[in-house]
Amino acid sequence: MSRTSTYLVILNGVICTFFIIYAFILGHFFTGSRTVRSDVVQGILIGFALAFVTSQVYARVKATRVNGWITMFGLGQPGNDMLLRAAHAQLFPGPVNVPQEAMYWWTNTDGAGHALSGVHHYVMHFPPGQLPPNNAFWSLTMGDARNHFVANPINRYSVSDRSGLTQNPDGSVDIFIQTAALVGHESNWLPAPSGNFILWLRVYMPGAAILDGNYKVPPVVEV
Repeated sequence: MSRTSTYLVILNGVICTFFIIYAFILGHFFTGSRTVRSDVVQGILIGFALAFVTSQVYARVKATRVNGWITMFGLGQPGNDMLLRAAHAQLFPGPVNVPQEAMYWWTNTDGAGHALSGVHHYVMHFPPGQLPPNNAFWSLTMGDARNHFVANPINRYSVSDRSGLTQNPDGSVDIFIQTAALVGHESNWLPAPSGNFILWLRVYMPGAAILDGNYKVPPVVEV
């Protein structure tokens, strides 16, 4: 949960607590001050607060976190109920495809749970044959703390299986995530900002190993 979401949950919790205490305790002593208008306003505020908190909690329950990466299965399914769609929107805002067309992961922490920051150097190591299985393509996208593209001297905002990534002698692939290119590994460099950042992994027409939950995205490791 982001810091902003945490503050909003706390604020909504305070609002709910205040109005519940007012309605069921203080209301008995100040019944003359209640009006239809005030009751409607209270109901709207309590309803909004409860809906927001419920969707936040439900999103965390439905989310799958592995190696620091967060994903949710069932995104975009036409039969999803309103609560599940709200939960999806908390963690994956914007339009999404059904899982058979695309799967999504994001993280703002490394595999050890520390916030991703350009003051450190990171690597994502894909063992031989363990790049995201797909029938289309995959991409790893960089965003700053506000999820905006990161300006960089080579105008690279993502790397993918179409980026000409260089393999190691054993067939594994390393992606280097840092503010400056690592000499000799420029082709595998994903430029990072100087501050905190977010990574998004998208796999289009994912393979069966992804859809059945067996594929694990490797962690982002500080080096």
